[in-house]
Amino acid sequence: MNDEKLGTVYLVGSGPGDPDLLTVKASRLLSQCDVLVYDALVPNEILKLVKKGCKCIFVGKRRGHHSTSQLKTNALLLELATHHKSVVRLKGGDPFVFGRGGEEAVYLEQKGVSVEIVPGITSGVAASAYFGIPLTHRLAASSVTFVTGHEGIDKRRPYVNWKALANATNTLVIYMGVHNLDYIVNQLISAGLSPKIPAAVIQQATVKGQRCLRTFLGQLVDEVKSQKFISPSIVIIGETINFQVESCAPSPASVTMPISF
Repeated sequence: MNDEKLGTVYLVGSGPGDPDLLTVKASRLLSQCDVLVYDALVPNEILKLVKKGCKCIFVGKRRGHHSTSQLKTNALLLELATHHKSVVRLKGGDPFVFGRGGEEAVYLEQKGVSVEIVPGITSGVAASAYFGIPLTHRLAASSVTFVTGHEGIDKRRPYVNWKALANATNTLVIYMGVHNLDYIVNQLISAGLSPKIPAAVIQQATVKGQRCLRTFLGQLVDEVKSQKFISPSIVIIGETINFQVESCAPSPASVTMPISF
């Protein structure tokens, strides 16, 4: 394959949903690219930023629905790079934070495709900030851990050791944790984390339907069920929740997240 004929694939973070939180570079690339390959959690308002004639391809992954496999997405990006100068691979949040951007970048690099990473605001940071919850605080937390809750309890070799995390960090920020929340909470409490420690769940933080639940760890599962919180949501556990600046609560958003999974 002749490298000179290959285009550039830009792995771009779209941020937490609100188009106003796109980086200037992400916005510029969207307006100039020849092809856009995008994920499920990218609102239509962001898709409208592409130029006329730009080809838009959806490759989102959703729990319980038919999804494009990662191998097919990798192959698609390579194929597109052979025919187009500028390909934007748009991901929710940051492409290197639970976005499989690392896998795609390595694959493309091995195939001789030029790759450029454009960071985005990850939802674990944006959700807490929008609702005035600090993730670190001089009086409460000197460490914060970002972790996925998406792993199934029957996974043969899980990477997340919840019992170890219970005593290893001051603040836990859990992505995609609603589905396995009962298991996660039981693991944390059984490892010694107090049921009285503050906990919060933030749903669709920067887009329409945004809301925040504050409770204690021991009551978290019941509250999430009773108030019908669904994905996409961020779970936060830690004493920093007590330092929430409530005046920071966002006004209702007009941007709509296209898919819940």
